[in-house]
Amino acid sequence: MLEAPLAPYLLWAKTRQPAAIDLAGSNLLHCTLEDLRGARDALELWVPNDNGYRPLIDGLAEHYGIAGDRFVTANGCSGANFVVVAALVAAGDDVLVERPGYDPLIGACLLMGARLNRFDRRFEDGYRINIDDVRRQMTPRTRLIVVTTPHNPSGVRLDRASLVALGQLAAESGAHVLVDEVYLDASSAVRGEHGPAASAAQLDGPFVVTNSLTKSYGLAGLRLGWAIAPAQIVERLRRTRDVVDNAGNAPSDRLAALAISMRAKLAERARSLLAANIEQATRFLAGQPRLEVAEPPGASVTFPRLRGAADSESFVQTLLDRHGVAVAPGRFFESPAHFRISLAGRPEVLTKGLEGIAKALEES
Repeated sequence: MLEAPLAPYLLWAKTRQPAAIDLAGSNLLHCTLEDLRGARDALELWVPNDNGYRPLIDGLAEHYGIAGDRFVTANGCSGANFVVVAALVAAGDDVLVERPGYDPLIGACLLMGARLNRFDRRFEDGYRINIDDVRRQMTPRTRLIVVTTPHNPSGVRLDRASLVALGQLAAESGAHVLVDEVYLDASSAVRGEHGPAASAAQLDGPFVVTNSLTKSYGLAGLRLGWAIAPAQIVERLRRTRDVVDNAGNAPSDRLAALAISMRAKLAERARSLLAANIEQATRFLAGQPRLEVAEPPGASVTFPRLRGAADSESFVQTLLDRHGVAVAPGRFFESPAHFRISLAGRPEVLTKGLEGIAKALEES
């Protein structure tokens, strides 16, 4: 029996106190069947999908401009991350993971028996990656470097130069770089970028990229994720999935293929929601001297630091108890002075949430 949870944040998220105004999650506002026009006609209870549902794979390949034989589908982005870790990491291998980080990524490595090493993405550096720091933490047994972009929890995107440098560093050591891009498509839509031009999947090197329809498309219920990998390891990922969940869910695969065919419409929906929320969050944070951020919001989450506080926990609890507003405590992301705010829901809900935060700051 495990003595402690492998993913403390997820345990908290599933068991936490309900809130009238919930800014603690980060899923994009969920779609309805009306948003996914044709969904009822697309439902099927069986489709041939042993190694992925072909129309879905073809849609993803067209979206990325990458050959379909480089895609492996999975049960959400978390499922894709788990399959990647299980395929590439053995007991006793070293894994290098960013800090602050998203704990299911860490938990997957621990479950495989990996030895965990960390490199810091510092608030003072704008959560950018210092490649020299990463290099110093590498060992001869490092098999995987794990990063997120946009960064969970800060929302900061990695620049291309940093990704290229990580790929070169991994290649020198015979390692791979797992890049979780689950927030990227929505962030790109807000920036007016067309297609996944910012994806690490467009780079040469030992990159394995994961993503899903959850954070950027509002389709968490489909539990549809994917990994994009170098051709030489795709078969390892597929055969690893054989012992995880074997194959995809037929209705989800069919609906996901439909969603991918409607990606322009769904991206515009995400852009409209997030642009309004990012704008009001930017104004709010600029007017709150007790809150500081590494950079203005640009993704589905932002991660302010409570100035002068070593730990935001009491503030977060007071915010919930007195004002009914839930945010995610920074301790779950190894940054106790911070808290994470979701910008992925309805603008009017965010407005009420920010008003509650302002009141709590005035009272504290």
